Amino acid sequence: MTRHVVIAGGGPAGMMLGLLLARAGLHATVLEKHADFLRDFRGDTIHPSTLQVLHELGLAEEFLRLPHQKVAELRAQFGTERLKVAEFNGVGARYPFIAMIPQWDFLDFLAAAARAYRGFDLRLQTEATGLVFAGDRVTGVQTSAGPLAADLVVAADGRHSTLRAAAALEVIDLGAPIDVLWFRISRRPDDPAQALVRLDAGSIVVMLDRGEYWQCAFVIAKGALDQVRARGLDVFRATLARLMPFAAERMREIASWDDVKLLTVQVNRLRTWYRDGLLCIGDAAHAMSPVGGLGITLAIQDAVAAANILWKGDFTPAALKALQARREFPTRVTQQFQVLVQERILNRVLTGNADAAHPPLVLRLLSRFALLRRIPARIVGVGVRPEHVQSPAVTA
Repeated sequence: MTRHVVIAGGGPAGMMLGLLLARAGLHATVLEKHADFLRDFRGDTIHPSTLQVLHELGLAEEFLRLPHQKVAELRAQFGTERLKVAEFNGVGARYPFIAMIPQWDFLDFLAAAARAYRGFDLRLQTEATGLVFAGDRVTGVQTSAGPLAADLVVAADGRHSTLRAAAALEVIDLGAPIDVLWFRISRRPDDPAQALVRLDAGSIVVMLDRGEYWQCAFVIAKGALDQVRARGLDVFRATLARLMPFAAERMREIASWDDVKLLTVQVNRLRTWYRDGLLCIGDAAHAMSPVGGLGITLAIQDAVAAANILWKGDFTPAALKALQARREFPTRVTQQFQVLVQERILNRVLTGNADAAHPPLVLRLLSRFALLRRIPARIVGVGVRPEHVQSPAVTA
């Protein structure tokens, strides 16, 4: 353990990279500013590509013994018309479904697996607050507990990355016409069995089955939160009752605006993901739209690719550049897919014009032809250039 990597951020990217590097015999310290992983309204979708990575680590079957819900297909409802838009059975995945599981359970699972290796160190309640430099090279990280030296610092601290800002890395903003309001309502046994996307003129809601409750996302135009609040909570609940009539009376469970959390949607990426001694991955390198729930997928893929390159201890700018070259293409393609969905479908519906509640031709074709449904299923479920574990394993 002659090489020490400090990873800022205990999200999916940081925890997976910490596990893989410790598994390969390096010393990996993960800094997490909170006391645990228990935070609501985070990405809870574990896609087939991530399940494949867990399989390659020998962890998939154990993971799937945790309580979860399986989503084998994606559906959308325009007005009263229901459409099937993606099926995972046809993409050749070992696990042809999305596993819906609280992110804190996923992160706890990764932490438990990583603790089997002596090189892994998870420091809770330790926030990365800045970088330590020797000339132009990053040599460590400033933390709430004091400075910490490192052979390589990895910024996996999210879309509002402190370390990315400290490194003065340039962000390319692709724009996002939407924001999302998250809330939850209780679920009953006779409710619909599948996750549901409901689109109507001026309104979009996504309902994710979380067993005892529905985790719901209400899509609004960018910056429109004040307008939504100005119309009043009763109007908001009435809109939701119209979109989800089977749960209309349960909208009273939204007792105040405190029960509704705002996700400010960003779609951006760094022009350069690294500098000497520092690497950015996950949302710190590329913030994703919630379209398709692909943020976790891209984060995990970044971590696997990083471990495949870094496990030998080569942390030179050339190695970091190779990693960006490996991951930038799938990031660009995925973000372009998300931007197209935002602009051609979501923004169109939010305008509220007369034909906005009628499905566009592309969704009609997807619903009609099963072969076409493999395309979005492949993008969402498997991804562009999926990564496979190539880093070795030391004895646990």
